[in-house]
Amino acid sequence: MGQGRDLLLIHGYFSNAEVNWIRYGHAERIAREGFRVIMPDLRAHGDSDKPHDAASYPPDVLMHDQFALIAHLGLSGYDLAGYSLGARTAARMMANGADPRRIVFAGMGLSGMTDTAGRGEHFRHVLNNLGSFERGSPGFMTEAFLKTTKGDPKALIRILDTFVDTPRETLAAIQQPALALTGEDDDDNGSSADLADLLPNGCLAVIPGNHMSAVTKRELGEEIAGFLSE
Repeated sequence: MGQGRDLLLIHGYFSNAEVNWIRYGHAERIAREGFRVIMPDLRAHGDSDKPHDAASYPPDVLMHDQFALIAHLGLSGYDLAGYSLGARTAARMMANGADPRRIVFAGMGLSGMTDTAGRGEHFRHVLNNLGSFERGSPGFMTEAFLKTTKGDPKALIRILDTFVDTPRETLAAIQQPALALTGEDDDDNGSSADLADLLPNGCLAVIPGNHMSAVTKRELGEEIAGFLSE
């Protein structure tokens, strides 16, 4: 979407580009600042293939997919941003040689990058026990979101096998200007303030909402657009 500087914008787990970035106007808002917004659907999500075999989900496969996309499109000078799993994927890209001009880690705290098993177990529990959660519980809300995005549980549970931790020292070596962006009631993936403090050129922005609802707030797109336009 749009014309100008390339931005690779990566959605979160169970989600897709349409839900995360297009439906609530974030991609359009960013594009208005002079960006070409590139929004892939991750493997096992959205319109991308959803294989069920374990061989399709080696460690760090989402990171390798994004490097393949960058090579396919011939991107050189680009920015990088992601929400939740998208931010974790962006961190894995940084750990493996990505060199964007600026980077946004949204919906992702420090422990969500350094200890991926913790958050992954929540989703593994939900996917293995669909239909069993009390209304209003975290498991119920997670399953409800899965239904709205028409996610494939058998493919999505394989994604959990691809998670790789990013050490603190690797994050501390990121020199690019970086924005840690979070909902004020979002602690699903640890502290975004701690992440911002660890990044040498990091800053923190807090918007209304929790991990789910912050995606619906116009402030998400506003903050990303503003940071990338500085």
